[in-house]
Amino acid sequence: MKQKSRRNFIQKTSLGSLLLPSILQSLPIEEKKVKNFPVTIATWNNKKAIEASWNVLHTGGSALDAVHQGAMIPEADPEDTSVGYGGFPDREGKVTLDASIMDQHGNAGAVMFLEGIMHPISVARMVMEKTPHVFLAGSGAKAFALENGFKEENLLTEKARRAWENWKKESKYEPKINFERHDTIGILAQDSNGDLSGACSTSGLAFKMRGRVGDSPIIGSGLYVDNEIGAATATGLGEAVVKKVGAFSIVEMMRNGMSPQKACESAIKRLLTLKNYKDLQVGYIAINKQGEYGGYSLQPGFQFYVIQKGNALLVNSKSYFKNK
Repeated sequence: MKQKSRRNFIQKTSLGSLLLPSILQSLPIEEKKVKNFPVTIATWNNKKAIEASWNVLHTGGSALDAVHQGAMIPEADPEDTSVGYGGFPDREGKVTLDASIMDQHGNAGAVMFLEGIMHPISVARMVMEKTPHVFLAGSGAKAFALENGFKEENLLTEKARRAWENWKKESKYEPKINFERHDTIGILAQDSNGDLSGACSTSGLAFKMRGRVGDSPIIGSGLYVDNEIGAATATGLGEAVVKKVGAFSIVEMMRNGMSPQKACESAIKRLLTLKNYKDLQVGYIAINKQGEYGGYSLQPGFQFYVIQKGNALLVNSKSYFKNK
């Protein structure tokens, strides 16, 4: 009887060892996914802006609040001559501002040709959250801001006024590449929930024609967010970005499987069909749903700042044209 039981045990054990691999193959395998967020990334060496954004994220705040708070920093900095207060004026000596913002739900708000309001990004958010519209422009945007508690201020600093007076001596319109190593602030964030948002703010090209609007307030050009895929934003010559619908094209390339880095590189290469592309600068940054990020520019000199899981890094971006 014992001998029979031993034989049955051996047979069952042998059968079990044969079946075990097929059983294991049929069991679902739980993949360990690396969590790369929270993360926030901004164009240029906007250290204070990116720190403000990170302070929101690491305390559990939303990506939307993070990019909003981040963009407000250079808007209020009189030494930043390309964003908000202290921004260089148009050729008539008027400071005009553009901004846009997008949240994780696909909502968007933007203002353009806004005068006398220090924080256009806050007005853009209010357009997104309190109106059925996406864009408000000029006097209409200003009236909306004043009606909602914003105060009118003189945004032309003495530094900017002197630069304008000096420019008027020749009145030569010539956009400069990497002017003072800063430009439009584009800022993206992904919070602890994995949600994405983005913001973009600028005073535009120095000494531009009255009424000129660049890419920054144009949803899909200067900024685009798709919470299922990723987000992208731009800096540089706005006309070039608008012609290629830069930010949207990057997100769509990520949708089709490209990494943020490869998508930024591909979008920059699309600029090569433009006239005088060798004389202009554009920089892109992007993040995807996995918290991976990338950045690339047409000319050398572009930088971007990133904080990911508490680690801060200023990146000298790779570029299509190399340093001479």
